[in-house]
Amino acid sequence: MSFWNLGNDTDVSKEGTKEFDGGGGNMEPIPEGSSVLAMPDDAKWAEDRDGNEYLSIRWTVLKPEVFLNRKIFSKIWATDDDPRAKDPVKKRDKAKRMLAAIDANAGGKLARKSSKPTDDDLAIALVSKQMVVRVGIWEIDGDNGKMSGNYIQAVSDKDKPVSIGQSAIAPKPKLAPIFDDDSDSVPF
Repeated sequence: MSFWNLGNDTDVSKEGTKEFDGGGGNMEPIPEGSSVLAMPDDAKWAEDRDGNEYLSIRWTVLKPEVFLNRKIFSKIWATDDDPRAKDPVKKRDKAKRMLAAIDANAGGKLARKSSKPTDDDLAIALVSKQMVVRVGIWEIDGDNGKMSGNYIQAVSDKDKPVSIGQSAIAPKPKLAPIFDDDSDSVPF
């Protein structure tokens, strides 16, 4: 069985999709539903305090300027069960779909292997690969009151427009080079 097989034995690496929608500090979080240009600056396997393994990805926001260099942290439960999951198989399948979409946007290096990627594989394949991510906001009651932050809801191609909440910020159009057709500039 391949690492990329879902609970129903479907190989998610063969789907070829570049999009995934996963649903849901003292700094105010990036507004819910915002789409930002970001790139992973760290990707590795980690464990929670009970020894359950997940993929940890730290994202750096590149655009829009107002959120430049903000960090967003992802936990992708692609191997072990998330202890909070109501349906662990469904959650793991969703996590593998998210990872496959991230990998597809990063060039698809991980999907070429059928085995579980190593930390080195993750770093080589994902770090510094730009894509647009849609962010959500999580909230919990902590010891010092309510805490909140951002999580990745969806990933898509880097050429997709970025937005803050519902207001889209279209990418700048690429201009064609200027061609001088003036015959007076011919040097003979």
